[in-house]
Amino acid sequence: MSEAAVEESAEPQDGAAFFGNEVRHAREFAGMTQEQLADATHYKRPYVSKVESGTLLASQQFADACDRVFKTPGSFGRLRRRVSEQGHPGWFIPYVKLEQDATTILDYSTTFIMGMLQTRGYASAVFRAMHPRATDEQIAGWADARLRRRDVMDREEPPLLWIILHEGVLRTQVGGKKVMIEQLDHLVAAAASPHIMIQVLPFSAGAPASHLPFNLLTQEDGTTVMYSETMGQGRVTDSATIVASAQAAYDRLRAAALSPDDSLDFIRRISEEHAK
Repeated sequence: MSEAAVEESAEPQDGAAFFGNEVRHAREFAGMTQEQLADATHYKRPYVSKVESGTLLASQQFADACDRVFKTPGSFGRLRRRVSEQGHPGWFIPYVKLEQDATTILDYSTTFIMGMLQTRGYASAVFRAMHPRATDEQIAGWADARLRRRDVMDREEPPLLWIILHEGVLRTQVGGKKVMIEQLDHLVAAAASPHIMIQVLPFSAGAPASHLPFNLLTQEDGTTVMYSETMGQGRVTDSATIVASAQAAYDRLRAAALSPDDSLDFIRRISEEHAK
């Protein structure tokens, strides 16, 4: 999904600083040093230092570990989730929450690469195209929020992320040749994860089973919902009929797409074409 539209008033970078301050206050109240907190949470001291200074938003696992160390049942975990929602428009928050708890995420993209797998340069270029009058600070903040969505894949049990990219997504030069080469190389590297599967639907496959992008997200209880977007709006539906229709369309897209190995070779070739 593009998730391109955002609220220009959002400042997600403040969220990391706020979370870091709360960790520091709790640590000092407990009479602990950064080294001691690092040992107790099974992280390294430089990591704790970056979290407390606000230069790094802590992972959900670190937040949960802080709750265990400080005996604050769920407080830091909930705060981390709330902070991670900053920088996204209100209509996109339901999707962010679904993404955070999903066991399976199926994505079909027809315009932009899925936000979770975008590089900073690519994300910034998408936001700049959508908001030409935004400040550099606003663009950076929105890009930060988008990149934080990668934390989902750092969970102890990350979701299965299956992405089908229409060939046009790979050929559109978002941000120019250098940005696209970096982005496509990032896709190839990401696909090395056993939790990420990427397929390309080439032009030669003909008319696709869907001309619109959409996501299917399955939760731990087995419930699957469909997420789709229109201009400035996101829609989540759990209608059994709509979800079944979307699942059938996704199965046809998956069958028409190149195999995962052939898809990565295809991405590499397009990256080389961008380099010419």
